[in-house]
Amino acid sequence: MTDRLDPDLVGSEPAASDDVTGSIGAVGRGAQVERALAALTQQYEADRLRWQLAVTAGGVGSFDWDLRTGRLDWDDQLLAVFGLDRAQFSGAIEAFYEHVVADDHARVAEALEAALETCGQYEAEYRVLRGDGAVRWVKARGVALAGPDGRATRLLGAAYDTTSERDAEARMDRVLETMPGAFFLLDDEWRFRYVNSSGERMLGFPRDELVGGTLWELFPFVVGTEVEDSYRGAVRDGHPRMFEVRSSRDPDLWYEVRAWPGPDGLSVYFDDISERRHALDEARAARELEQASSRRLALLSEVGDHLSSTLETEEAVRRLARHLVPTFGSWCLVTMSEDQRHLRDIAAWHEDPTRRATVTRYASLRIDSLAPDAYLFRTLRTGEPVVVPDATESITRVLTGGARDVLRDLAPRTAYAVPMRSRGRTVGAITIFLDEGWPDLGTEDLALLVQLADRAGLALENARLYERQREIAVALQRSLLSAPAQSEDLDVVVRYVAAAEAAQVGGDWYDAFVQPSGHTVVAIGDVMGHDTPAAAAMSQLRTLLRGIAHTTSGTPAEVLTALESASSALRIDAMATAVVARFETSDEDPGLTTVRWTNAGHLPPILVRPDGSVSLLEAERAELVLGLDPGTTRTDRTTSVPRGTTLLLYTDGLVERRGEHLRRGLTRLVDEVTRLVSLARTSGPAGALDLERLVDDLLGRMTAGPPDDDIAVLAVQLRPLAG
Repeated sequence: MTDRLDPDLVGSEPAASDDVTGSIGAVGRGAQVERALAALTQQYEADRLRWQLAVTAGGVGSFDWDLRTGRLDWDDQLLAVFGLDRAQFSGAIEAFYEHVVADDHARVAEALEAALETCGQYEAEYRVLRGDGAVRWVKARGVALAGPDGRATRLLGAAYDTTSERDAEARMDRVLETMPGAFFLLDDEWRFRYVNSSGERMLGFPRDELVGGTLWELFPFVVGTEVEDSYRGAVRDGHPRMFEVRSSRDPDLWYEVRAWPGPDGLSVYFDDISERRHALDEARAARELEQASSRRLALLSEVGDHLSSTLETEEAVRRLARHLVPTFGSWCLVTMSEDQRHLRDIAAWHEDPTRRATVTRYASLRIDSLAPDAYLFRTLRTGEPVVVPDATESITRVLTGGARDVLRDLAPRTAYAVPMRSRGRTVGAITIFLDEGWPDLGTEDLALLVQLADRAGLALENARLYERQREIAVALQRSLLSAPAQSEDLDVVVRYVAAAEAAQVGGDWYDAFVQPSGHTVVAIGDVMGHDTPAAAAMSQLRTLLRGIAHTTSGTPAEVLTALESASSALRIDAMATAVVARFETSDEDPGLTTVRWTNAGHLPPILVRPDGSVSLLEAERAELVLGLDPGTTRTDRTTSVPRGTTLLLYTDGLVERRGEHLRRGLTRLVDEVTRLVSLARTSGPAGALDLERLVDDLLGRMTAGPPDDDIAVLAVQLRPLAG
């Protein structure tokens, strides 16, 4: 066991001398310092080795320029960069300049002087001519150290070979310079850092003025546009943007812009897409032209259909006016010309329903208010369209009276007067008015309007010819039908309605006359056909029947038998239906009348008795029509009726309808007559009817507009006995 020393006991012994104690402490501290120095040296060597490895791996060489002695030291790595060995380098600054390409001397010297004067950073990139004759790019960086007097005494730094970087940049520059599109790079401050040659041309500035300049200052007109929004948006969220923009310098140029954000800033590429845009515009224009052409053809077809769907002139023109507005203008007027002296506005239309009454009022006033030199008369005289600019002022100068005030209220901006032409003559004019805000008509629109006007002119001329021909046909038909004879005890009412188709006189006929015996004979018939021969045959048969009945005083059956024999002998080649009836008054009973009748294939007459009952007067057996067999036996049938009875004879145009069975038409006729009898009652004797009203109301109910076939109606009423 080792005894521990008591401090008190130790302290009682004589203390060791201070020299001995100091020597022992010095020895201990020296050992510690040596160990610390050894560790530091080891760490330094390790760090130096790592730095040397890093420098060697990176190809970085260092230099030390002592400005007091002028000595320039290069390490082995820097000598290798310059392609020299230690013996080839003298260690003077002049030796450095000997290996720098002469064109770069000034730039390097300027950078060195700036660093030495400010005791600041030194940075330069230059070309060196290596010992092996190769030219390389070198980039150097360093710092100037100041002495006690504040002046630079030393320059320390490093340099490395940047030839590969320079080659890559050069290749990139060549790529960017040969790009067909414009390219530029913007930094974080929106300054131009690079612009290729195409970019110079597109931006309209030389590169020296662009690089370093701020985008928003050089091009203030892009502020607030899609360009600014796209650029800032790309930088903000890091997502590329692509959009199309028109050149501000040449409106025919279009670019597709791509903007990519990156670590170096915003890269922007402009690709000229003018040809593509022009092709798209041409394709779009072609489509629009095709669509417009289709619309024009559709409009022409529709207008043609509407104009040809009616032969009523006024209705055709009204339909035309509603097609023209608002397709061509705000409002329009259509004028008919009888002989260029008698004009009439027959259609007026405005796109605004609240202004249609005003247009109608203007139409009622303007013809009588226009001066002889007005645009409308010029159009009618020349047969050519007339454009009236500044229409309100121009037209009011040729207007008088209230028409001027109405036109000022309408206030048109422009007017177009287009003639309606047909068969070498002008039959009217269309005037289109454009209010403020309406664009002028283009060439295609005006050409279409002229086509429509000509088509309308032809349709209107056809309608006018139809009306004239129809009037002639009806007049001819009526001329063949003499007025019915009236007797003392009978009332006779006749009606004839021509078919809708013009210039086709028909074979429908009626007659009423008194035989020498005093009996009244009525007849109705229909020669088959709708042409001039049918009308001629109708007139011949009617005349023969009247002559035979008058000379022979024969019964209805005897008259038709003789008529058929005479027609065959006289070679009247016609087939016809007919009903002939004779009213025979009884001497024994004046209140009864015998109706003797025969029917040759015609529709059955209607019998209306005084009590209002209505029935068809039908035979048990139908007999042949006239013209088929001259030897056919005709039969008389008799029916006794009281005074006040009405007999209604008619032709097939009253009841026949396409696609409908004839029996249904007859049923409808009986029903209508039954309804109308009560309305036609008079305040006279029992059973008395207002024949005029009965026949007219019946025609109105049984026909809707001009019929497809002629209609003849003959109504006979036996006058009721007085008292």
